[in-house]
Amino acid sequence: MAQSFRLLTLQLRSVLQHTARWGRQQGLLAFVLALWAAQVMALPANPAELTIYTEDWPPISFKSGDKLDGMAVELVQALQKRIGSNAAIQLVPWNRGYKALLEDPNVLLFTVGRSEEREKIMTLVGPLAISRTVLYTRKGNAARLLGLGDDLYQVAVGAYRGSIFADAAMKKGFQTLDLAATPQVVAKMLMMGRFDLWADGNVVVPSVLKDIGYTIQDVERVMVLDSLELYLAFSPKTPLSTIKIWEEGLRQMKKDGSFQKIHQKWLPGETPPIETLRLGLTGN
Repeated sequence: MAQSFRLLTLQLRSVLQHTARWGRQQGLLAFVLALWAAQVMALPANPAELTIYTEDWPPISFKSGDKLDGMAVELVQALQKRIGSNAAIQLVPWNRGYKALLEDPNVLLFTVGRSEEREKIMTLVGPLAISRTVLYTRKGNAARLLGLGDDLYQVAVGAYRGSIFADAAMKKGFQTLDLAATPQVVAKMLMMGRFDLWADGNVVVPSVLKDIGYTIQDVERVMVLDSLELYLAFSPKTPLSTIKIWEEGLRQMKKDGSFQKIHQKWLPGETPPIETLRLGLTGN
């Protein structure tokens, strides 16, 4: 009840801001208050609390000492304060979180890359950030690889298991994937010469390399595969009423500028996406 009440309060606040600009507040205010009261009476008694998962993917989400940190973690925690959610965020391997998202009710997983395939099996709310899927190699190796022409697509690509980055490489025509459990393991395998190409998101590569003792200067780009929007993902059995609470909270954060502050703190130089979309199974 409390979460749905907060959603309606957020919606009411937004409407009142507009009526203040237009004038004639009294008549409009009376109408909005009557509509709001009617909606409150119809609210479900027990809106779902979510099980919330994220992965180790710095600087988007990662563990720092005894706490979780990162751009998306800070954003989700700010959203939780707005909507009254007390659910703990659990950092788990990607495959575990993704499996729970597909199979269990009332699960939120972040961040999840948008794709047509995923829109058929989950609900996405966002975007939170926009990343580019890039193929990297060790410094000094790009010119040789690009000189291969079409034979480049026979070179093995490293990516972490179950990721949209592995999917992107396959869709572009690369024939062989070498998969590992985490981005850090994949990056180590690249630097050790296990393979010559690594597919991942450009916004996280500097942090992943730092985790394993390297810097962005130790690799170079071979090609950009695609652009990738990152979202909050809700499991198929999550009630639409619950999803709308999170959606409205994110919309308000983008309107009041608090979203942009968090985005710029963690991803300086990247443009924060200002629209709020709900896509997929319960999309607009």
